[in-house]
Formats: sequence, structure tokens, C-alpha cells
Amino acid sequence: MKYAFYPGCVARGGTPELLVSANAVLDRLGIEREEIVSASCTGAGVLQERNQKLGDTLNVRTFALAEKMGAPIMTLCSTCQGVMSQANRRVLKDPEYLTEINEVLAEEGLEYKGTTVIKHLLWVLVEEIGIEALQKTFTKELSGLNFAPFYGCYIVRPSDALGFDEHPERQTSLETVIESTGATAVENDGKTKCCGLPILLINQSNAIQMVSNHTGEAKDLGADAMVTPCPLCHLNLDGYQPKAAKRRPSGKIDLPILHLPQMLGLAMGMQPKELGLQRHIISTKEVVAKAIAAPAVAVS
Repeated sequence: MKYAFYPGCVARGGTPELLVSANAVLDRLGIEREEIVSASCTGAGVLQERNQKLGDTLNVRTFALAEKMGAPIMTLCSTCQGVMSQANRRVLKDPEYLTEINEVLAEEGLEYKGTTVIKHLLWVLVEEIGIEALQKTFTKELSGLNFAPFYGCYIVRPSDALGFDEHPERQTSLETVIESTGATAVENDGKTKCCGLPILLINQSNAIQMVSNHTGEAKDLGADAMVTPCPLCHLNLDGYQPKAAKRRPSGKIDLPILHLPQMLGLAMGMQPKELGLQRHIISTKEVVAKAIAAPAVAVS
């Protein structure tokens, strides 16, 4: 299947290692894709709080571009997934609203007919590629490594917009993919909570406390790293962890935050630099060393 590729803003700006590692993994998996080059930002939920119609119009424009390409959208960002899913639900439930938006899009010669499917890479792996096929690309058995899943808000709420009724496996998809590598998924209370980024500019103290709570809990539970499908969560959990560590009695946390494709790339035997693992604020050297020392996948 060919996908209309929507990497999102942050994978190109704040976390370029995500786009690099994702492309390496997608190539290894043989996933055909074509980037929606003229797509706009989703608004990240922030724009929608101020002007929902404007935010929805920008997203529906992206849906129309993908529809014109005849391909479902694949994104790398949990926030993009959630915001686009909500916009799609609103226009599909309200034909008059969609007509209003299409009147705006007509100025560009675009029209959205309502057929575009939006799927995060995480869901593509579980629902389209399949775990068995995914595992055939692995060369390393990451047994002995413990990864704490961290979904972030937008890929778990609101569940009706995210298709959980039709796809209940999405609720545990990150654990499924972690465990497919041979690693242990470390259950943690924070995995479906907010990382704190949305309130960073209005209440930095609470945002940093949330980083401390989530990463500190995972570290205490024995996690070697945290794995997230959301680059915005990564920015906060990685970038503000040094400040968050000061909230801990020990004064340190030192929990690497891996992008989902980076974990997959390690299981595929890719080189750390190929995955951009040297770009993180919190050093990934220890988890990389464990991955490199992991046994090769047994050939049956």
C-alpha cells in the first residue's frame, strides 16, 4: 500500500532525528510513500482553541490533497494523529460544515469528499504491516532491555475519534510493538497522561513537575529508556528532563527518550548515527550499548 506521508512540523524542526530514523525504518520495511509537500501544520490543538473552523479547514485541505493522491495519510506524530482525527470526525458528522469548508478549498481547486483515512506509523505497523512481518526485519533480540511506553494525549483521547471501538488493539499498540523487539514493556501510570508541553509557556513549574513524575516513575520501575510515538512529548520529556531531575531527591533521572522508529532501528541493527541517537539531550549511550550487545535474532 502506498501512503500519503505527513511527517508533521516537529519531525522537520525540533526533532529532525525522528524524520531521519523514520525514513530509514520505512525504507527497511519497504513502505511506499509520497510526502504531501504542500500540507500545512495541523494546528496542534492550540489553533483550534482559538479558531476551530480555521484549524479544521487547514486539516481538511490536507485530507483533500491526500484524497487527490488516492492514498491514506501516514503520520509520525501522535498530536497530528489526534488533531486530524478530531477534525475528520467533525466534518464527516456535519455535511453542512464540510460544505462550508469545501467552499473555501474551492479557491484552490480542492474538494474533500470524506474518504481519507489517517493512520499513525504505530497503527500502520500493527494493523497493516503486522507484527510477524515486522519481526522479520529485526536482526537484534532486544531481550534484557526495558522500555517504558509513553503514548501522549492525542493518540488515546478522545477514543471515539480515534477508532478504538473498531480497533481496540490501538489501546495497547505501543506495548505490542515494544514487546515485538524482545524488550520488556514497563507498565507505568504516566503512559497515557499529558507530558506537560501544552502548559509549558503558561505554567512551566507544573509542566516540569509532570516531566519529573513521568520520567522519574519509569526510571524507578527499571526502565532503560522511554519510547514515545509523539515528537512533542519527546521535546518535553527529553529537553526539560535536566530541570525536572532537580525535583527528585537524588537530583537525577537520566532516562533516554527514544522515538518509536529509533527503537525499531536498533532492533533492525542500524547504526546509532543513522538513527540520530547522538542528537538527544539525555544521553542514549548506555541503551545503545545494550542494544548493540544484544544477541542476534535466531534464524529458524
